[in-house]
Amino acid sequence: MKRIIKGKEPLSLVKHRLKTFADYDNYSKKDELRASILTEQGHICCYCMQRISDSRMKIEHWKSQDDYPELQLDYNNLLGACQGGEGSPKHLQHCDTRKGNTEITINPLDTIKNCEDVIRFLGNGQIYSEDSAIDTELNDILNLNTETLINHRKEVLDLAIRQLSSEYPKGNWTKAILNKKIQEWDDK
Repeated sequence: MKRIIKGKEPLSLVKHRLKTFADYDNYSKKDELRASILTEQGHICCYCMQRISDSRMKIEHWKSQDDYPELQLDYNNLLGACQGGEGSPKHLQHCDTRKGNTEITINPLDTIKNCEDVIRFLGNGQIYSEDSAIDTELNDILNLNTETLINHRKEVLDLAIRQLSSEYPKGNWTKAILNKKIQEWDDK
């Protein structure tokens, strides 16, 4: 999971909220909304960080529309999520598809409790948190340690190591070099 900094919301969403009886279902400019969300998230899922596109994503309401109808058009409640194994058995679903309306405490938008400070990645591709409540959410609610996601994260790590080995064959990966590479890879 990666921290997301919200940008400016689409003007069409602002205008739609001003209408009488405005809700998410009758908002017709969802393509604009998707484009805005994709740009600010760097085309990655808000939970598992897989690549997403306008045709292969869901607009996630962090606080569900059913439980918080007043937030359904709040741009700060809207995230881009992958399809998360939609249509698959529950044990293969992840991200918003698995989460549904379940509330979670870890929020990629939270500026106070930055998800990047409380979530860790292991060399084998697993994701975890030392905070037991967050670790439960990662595993039981978001299901971010499915075999497929673990394998994808491991592949990315292996690719990063191969790239570093190619650029620095002597293995002299100083902290400055690693920080520079992380900044390159972190660029949207």
